[in-house]
Amino acid sequence: MASFLISAARKSSGKTTFTIGLAASLQARGHHVQTFKKGPDYIDPMWLSKASGHPCFNLDFYTMSTKEIKQAYNKYSGDADIVMVEGNKGLYDGMDVEGSDCSAALAKLLNLPVMLLLDANGITRGIAPLLHGYRTFDRDLHIAGIVLNKVGGDRHERKLVDALARYTDVPVLGAIHRTRDMEIKERHIGLMPSNEDRDAGCRIEKMARVVAEAVDIDKLLSLTAAPKSVTQGRVVPPVPAAANAIRLGIARDEAFAFYYPDDLELMQNQGVELVFFDTMHDAALPDVDALFIGGGFPEFYLRELEKNTTLKADIKRFVNAGYPVYAECGGLMYLCRDITYGGATHLMVGALNANAKVEAKPVGRGYVQLIETAQHPWPAVKANSNQILPAHEFHYSRVENLDDSVEFAYQVARGVGIKAGYDGLIYKNMLATYAHHRNVGQNHWVERFVTHIKSAKRASGRKLVVEPTIFP
Repeated sequence: MASFLISAARKSSGKTTFTIGLAASLQARGHHVQTFKKGPDYIDPMWLSKASGHPCFNLDFYTMSTKEIKQAYNKYSGDADIVMVEGNKGLYDGMDVEGSDCSAALAKLLNLPVMLLLDANGITRGIAPLLHGYRTFDRDLHIAGIVLNKVGGDRHERKLVDALARYTDVPVLGAIHRTRDMEIKERHIGLMPSNEDRDAGCRIEKMARVVAEAVDIDKLLSLTAAPKSVTQGRVVPPVPAAANAIRLGIARDEAFAFYYPDDLELMQNQGVELVFFDTMHDAALPDVDALFIGGGFPEFYLRELEKNTTLKADIKRFVNAGYPVYAECGGLMYLCRDITYGGATHLMVGALNANAKVEAKPVGRGYVQLIETAQHPWPAVKANSNQILPAHEFHYSRVENLDDSVEFAYQVARGVGIKAGYDGLIYKNMLATYAHHRNVGQNHWVERFVTHIKSAKRASGRKLVVEPTIFP
């Protein structure tokens, strides 16, 4: 078994495309590759999942305890023979000046060697003191090898390799020259998600080929070989849904795709059948007991979403009839009357009496802390009204023209939210929020939402009757 963390000296060094290419090349060799991503991220894990053939899971110091991080790592790496963790930002970058939340801290917590990707653009001999500083800054961290990226050519490569050989003893495992084959189109929040890129499979194959040709993968694996931990076990598949299971409709298509796989797995283990639907191509809602509309980029598919009038009407009737509905970020925008982006306005579901407008700059971006209000519709796992719920928000949009009487589920202790320090719009059994939640020890949102759905289903006998209702 080999296990390691991939990091870089700074962000935008090419970590993700390198990790994608390496995962795909190892998977092509017949390895079972398990990937993890540090931090709150949906887009990079989607690419890594596609490259490795297995779901990628997030490890996040902000929302998870160190115990939970170890448990998740051990649980999901149990069946793999190669485990790769992609760091975020630079190796030593984080919010804490002491470094407790950086990628280096994660590597030490999980006892992983580091593969350091160094962006060689505009540097030659200076690569040596850069690496020397990164090695000596934290002597408890093991940098097992380096890969040079964005190299300008053979002459540039020789200068870099000679400098590193002269002044350091860290193995150089490869040099990736500048090439369009290692590029993915970027959006305002990061890379274009793989679910939107019709050429994603082809791009991954090209990245795999570049990495396989440029990097000594056999040496990389030998430098990161490690015995399987006694705490690592086989991944247990989700419990099959019973015949009378709750059916949860989940929007999953090009516009909406931001879901944590371990949260979906937990839903299944709670007795929920996941029923996926396409907001642009399905003419009607499937037969479900509740809805979950996650985040994504609806602003890039406004024409397609607007045209699907029958599904939008179905969703609006579903909300007005009192079915449980939960929406995050892009889902919140979709439930509004309309979305304005690039000077054009397109009609959406209209279940929320508000308008969404996409701005040119970020409105809310980063970690948030939420305190529940008394209006929160879901049952609490523990009676603690002052508990801080950790989550994150990444949105360029804002919600406008809200009625003053609207109720909110959360008070925002840190972050932006929807309006004046509040987040989580409530209407009937619908909760729509800018915050992205993850089921962790401090935030049992999955269990609570499932309990809420079960209560609504019991109260209705079997199913609620959907009647057309005009939003007030």
